[in-house]
Amino acid sequence: MNLAFLQLCSPALPIGGFSYSSGLESALDSGQVHDQDSAQLWIRDALMLGLARFEAPLLARACGCVDDTGLCLHDPLCAMNERAIASRETAEMRAESLQMGHSLGRWLQAVSPDPVQDEWIAQHLQPLSLPVAWALAARRLALPVEEAVLSWLWSFAENQVAVLMKAMPMGQMAAQRLLRSLWPDLLRARDLALQTEPSSWSSALPLLAVASSRHETQYSRLFRS
Repeated sequence: MNLAFLQLCSPALPIGGFSYSSGLESALDSGQVHDQDSAQLWIRDALMLGLARFEAPLLARACGCVDDTGLCLHDPLCAMNERAIASRETAEMRAESLQMGHSLGRWLQAVSPDPVQDEWIAQHLQPLSLPVAWALAARRLALPVEEAVLSWLWSFAENQVAVLMKAMPMGQMAAQRLLRSLWPDLLRARDLALQTEPSSWSSALPLLAVASSRHETQYSRLFRS
């Protein structure tokens, strides 16, 4: 396995993922998520109904817009970035994607620099969405598209479990059991993402958008989304 896979999906990746719950904190506050079973259902739905049907297929397609030399296909990649940003239904969700996308772009410049591509990104992909930034990072680190998508999905699931440990709260062993139980869902989400054509992409998750909107005015919050 390419060790870049481990570095990219590591919780030590300094893009600020720990500060976001992606709507989960709102579900905890409302009581929709209250134990391990309801948490597993929430994360599974987010993976299979959300990420696997829009952001992960978009990430996979964005990987194909960068060749082995690092040359970016201008119009398709810009279109992917604009589509990713437009899909964010609330201010918090949009800010989450753009802040982490910006931070991952900075990480690329510092850890695996490519002056020519970095200059192109600065000129044409600002603001930079997280899925497209992830695709750029995966291509620069020579990850196959399958590993690029799986690392993205794993990072999301692991961060969701970390949110539960802080906010439900959930113990460490219970969190590890939950993460282990999500393995089949992560693989199914990866396969679905790789098979889904752009004409079938869908980012419509109205209940998640409602949860995110409620979080914006939630009285007590640990996370930024």
